[in-house]
Amino acid sequence: MMYSVILHYTSFACKRNNMNNTIQELMDRKSVRVFTGKAISKEDKELILTVATQAPTAGNQQLYTIIDVTDQKLKDRLAVTCDNQPFIAQADMVLVFVADCQKWYEGFKDNGAQPRNPGVGDLMLAVTDTAIAAQNAVVAAESLGIGSCYIGDIMENAEIHKEIFKLPEYTFPAVMLVFGYPTQQQKEREKPKRVELSYVVHENFYRTMDAEDRREMWEDKATAISYEEWMKRFCERKYNSDFSKEMSRSVEVYLKGFLRN
Repeated sequence: MMYSVILHYTSFACKRNNMNNTIQELMDRKSVRVFTGKAISKEDKELILTVATQAPTAGNQQLYTIIDVTDQKLKDRLAVTCDNQPFIAQADMVLVFVADCQKWYEGFKDNGAQPRNPGVGDLMLAVTDTAIAAQNAVVAAESLGIGSCYIGDIMENAEIHKEIFKLPEYTFPAVMLVFGYPTQQQKEREKPKRVELSYVVHENFYRTMDAEDRREMWEDKATAISYEEWMKRFCERKYNSDFSKEMSRSVEVYLKGFLRN
């Protein structure tokens, strides 16, 4: 029997009048891929970056570096290297959040310490720090009426992106975000429905779902075609896609340095 959770998305939606502004914005936020062209002010940009750096962080280490991409030619190139997505080049603000184990490693050596080489555990901790900082930036931007979109494709084309950003060995471009003011159509576009909490929240231990549970969780995503056909097509379009395979290959390239301990 499914773990029963009273509060899920639909019940939240019915109680939106009781939400504070922060929760309302988190519930409403969706990816924006079409921008008006209005410039983000220097003050708002600095505020978004500042809020990003105030995110929770392991041991107050801030295991990330944020690359502010201001060169339009570089944006144009990223629009190609990140799976040919033209809207990246049209974004007013592009930030690459790099998981960074390099600076502490070098800092230790600067001061006579004898640090071990960073390992995969250090990388995972840095990726967590990095993703939290990126989400802080997203929330800050949303509060200012600025839309955003995560670009996971920055993890692809490792050799190209390492060269473009001059990334040292113990770093990894974990997240890219593009920002801009959304068009009216983007504001009005319906946010894709998330699955109910009862499928995501497991009490005390991981509960392995059966085929029926999984079908109930995802079936409403299939509209014009059967659930079985939708699942097959989604698998080919996403999981078995060339970009997904390239992402795995590229991540292995970044991992090599962290596996040399």
